[in-house]
Amino acid sequence: MDALGPRIKSLRIAAGLNKAALARQVGVSDVTISYWESGTIKQIGHERLVALSQALSCPLAHLLEGEPNRPSPLYLRPRLPLPWNEAAHKGVDLPLELIPGQRWDGDCHLLTPAPDETFDFLHPFDLVAAAPTEIFRQPGLYLVTEGDQLMVRRVGQDASGQLTFQRQGQVDVTPYHSGLRLAAKIVALWRHEPLNEPQRTLR
Repeated sequence: MDALGPRIKSLRIAAGLNKAALARQVGVSDVTISYWESGTIKQIGHERLVALSQALSCPLAHLLEGEPNRPSPLYLRPRLPLPWNEAAHKGVDLPLELIPGQRWDGDCHLLTPAPDETFDFLHPFDLVAAAPTEIFRQPGLYLVTEGDQLMVRRVGQDASGQLTFQRQGQVDVTPYHSGLRLAAKIVALWRHEPLNEPQRTLR
């Protein structure tokens, strides 16, 4: 726990938050943030630690123990910055057998919708592997930005080769315009299903 204070500070800076902004999200004063970062206050309650990890967009284990040796999911939020740009984060290596037919270059990142956030094509607790790219590789689901908004869209091409963007449940497609940018190709999606559903009563 001795390194927790400096870790809070480095994650706050990486997330682009000043002390006052972080304090508002966690529900404490900016003086308390200063005490935490300096190590003056060493004991932080579990509820505050959870709020800190959510505000800093990092897993609780990363906050407590530092950058893990194994990758962990990042929270996906509907506004920029991109999750992997908020803090230094190692990508994952996915076996090709898990993602047949997908083409991408570079790293993949594991993402899951942040609590209380909704995205087209994703359910709460779903896990996706996203490969950062600004280039259209093949039809499928992409993370797309428009202004400071981050969204999931099904991206394809029309007969002329122009990109098209489609929302979940939408029949019509939105043609490409200069405000739309590809951010990542979703190369894998694992759907969350509860494992403790009550058994049906037989009659």
